[in-house]
Formats: sequence, structure tokens, C-alpha cells
Amino acid sequence: MADKKYIVGIFDDEDDVMHAIGNIRGNGVKIHEVFTPYPVHGLDLALGYDRPRMGVAAFLFGITGTSLAFLLTFWTLGVDWPMNIGGKNFFPFPTNIPIVFELTVLLAAYGMSFTFFFMEGLGPTVKPVIFDPRSTDDKFVMAIDLGKNKSSEGDITELLKGNGATEVNIKEI
Repeated sequence: MADKKYIVGIFDDEDDVMHAIGNIRGNGVKIHEVFTPYPVHGLDLALGYDRPRMGVAAFLFGITGTSLAFLLTFWTLGVDWPMNIGGKNFFPFPTNIPIVFELTVLLAAYGMSFTFFFMEGLGPTVKPVIFDPRSTDDKFVMAIDLGKNKSSEGDITELLKGNGATEVNIKEI
């Protein structure tokens, strides 16, 4: 038995989808997701998504990498194995900049990647939900979760057809 029931509207044109999103959201219907074969400018704003906060994660992972790099170079050159070479100090700052930069970039990149996979629920054991396989070719697919909407199935179907959907299907997942 399926847990969730979705109404899937299939559109042929990007402009039709953008126009339909405004009309459908204006009627109080919550859209689960819109799948497109290529990035559509302004789609995230039309769907009402917040600004992504991946920059905060990048900054925090970068600061962690910088701190660990300074700790690593200070510990190895100044505490664990200090060598007095030509009377220079044990912790020369300029010579450690490449190490600090590389570790900062490494931790920021890996940290952002793992944060993205974790936040989006992606992984090797996750089976993706495909509402319509044509969304990777040439169709625009709008999925509406019936459980999160107060409108009836017939009202949403008529709303999709009235806004330019060429097909409207029911998908149970």
C-alpha cells in the first residue's frame, strides 16, 4: 500500500510552468516540487524557497581547516620536533601559508559536499523518487502532495489543466 499520493502535472514549456506556479500557489495549493530538464531561472523564487545557507557551512568548515592547519604546523614544528636551523624561530608564519590554504580548501570542499548529501537525504542506499522519466528529456513535471493540501483531487486536477498542463496523473509512492 502506498504511503503518499501525488498529483503530477506535465508541462511542455518553461513559461507555462512558471505561469502555473504563480496561479496554483495563489489558489492556496502547496507544490511539493517541480522537476525540469534544465535549470530554470527564477524557479526557486517562484516556489518560495529560502536563500540557501551553504555559505555558512563553507565558512565554518573553512575556519575549522584553517585552525587545524595552524595547530598542525605549530605542533610539528614548534613542540613535537623543534629544530633550530640558522637561528630562525620554531614557527615561521610565511612558510606555513600554503599548508593552511590547502587544508582550508580541503575541509571546506569535503564539508560542503557531505553537508549537501546529508541535508538532501542523498546517499548510496537511497532510492530516488521519479515522478515521470520524461522530466530528464523535454518535459516539466510539477508534483503536488495531496496529503499537505486542503483542496480536493478534482480541484487540483482542474487547476493544473486550466494552467496549461498537457497531462495530469496520480502517482502513489
